[in-house]
This record gives sequence, structure tokens and C-alpha cells, in this order.
Amino acid sequence: MQYLHTMIRVGDLDRSLNFFCDTLGLVEVRRSVNEKGRYTLVYLAAPEDLPAARGAGAPLIELTHNWDESEYAGGRNFGHLAFAVDDIYGVCARLRAEGVVINRPPRDGYMAFVRSPDDISIELLQKGAPLPPAEPWLSMPNVGVW
Repeated sequence: MQYLHTMIRVGDLDRSLNFFCDTLGLVEVRRSVNEKGRYTLVYLAAPEDLPAARGAGAPLIELTHNWDESEYAGGRNFGHLAFAVDDIYGVCARLRAEGVVINRPPRDGYMAFVRSPDDISIELLQKGAPLPPAEPWLSMPNVGVW
């Protein structure tokens, strides 16, 4: 058995691609447009996974845009996406500067949560050992649900 991808239904494909690619830093690997079925599938990979993703050897995120749907409720019904990052403080600072709410700040130097425009929970984990606790993250409260 091989893990292939996680599918997320999105209401606004451009808004979601802006978040996942431009803000979060994922890369579009392939796209499939189905006129008859009225949907578009876009597959994304983390930059470090690109060589394997292009050979179908890395997990992907599949954004499914059903053209006649604009809103989905209950984005937490499948859990969350998780990404390992080199510098959790740096990533959270960059996301925050882009206007992304840090729902669960990395107070422990290891874990943070944010949400996509479609309310999908995304976990960010520090690669290796946690970083030493640091401000402003140490004093930041949780915001909303994560």
C-alpha cells in the first residue's frame, strides 16, 4: 500500500491556489479539467517532495473544485494536513505577515496550526528537535479552533 494524496474540496480554486502555493509555498504538480463532470483537480506538492512527486512517489494534496459548488461546511471532518518545516518561527512569521491567522502559535517551538481559506486545518511541525521557546509566540493565545 502507498499513500497517494489527501483530497480537499475547495469553493474558490484561485483563492485556494493563492493560499497553498503563493502563501504556504506548495507547488502545482499537475492539473486535470473535466468539462463534462464540471470539476477541476489540481495536485500540489511540498517543494522538498517535488522530485518524488513528479514520479508519483510522494504524497500530494488534491484540490477538487466542483464548478457548481462555492462553499463547503465542516472542513475539519477529515482532520488536518501536516507539514514539517525547517524553522517554525520563520514560517509562522512569514504567514502572519501575509495575513494568515496563527490559530495555535508555536509556543513550544515545535507545533503550530493555521487554516486555509476553506477552513482546512493545517499543522506545521518543526523538523527535528523543538526550537527554544521564544517571543512573541510564547505569549500568544490560541485563536479560534485549530
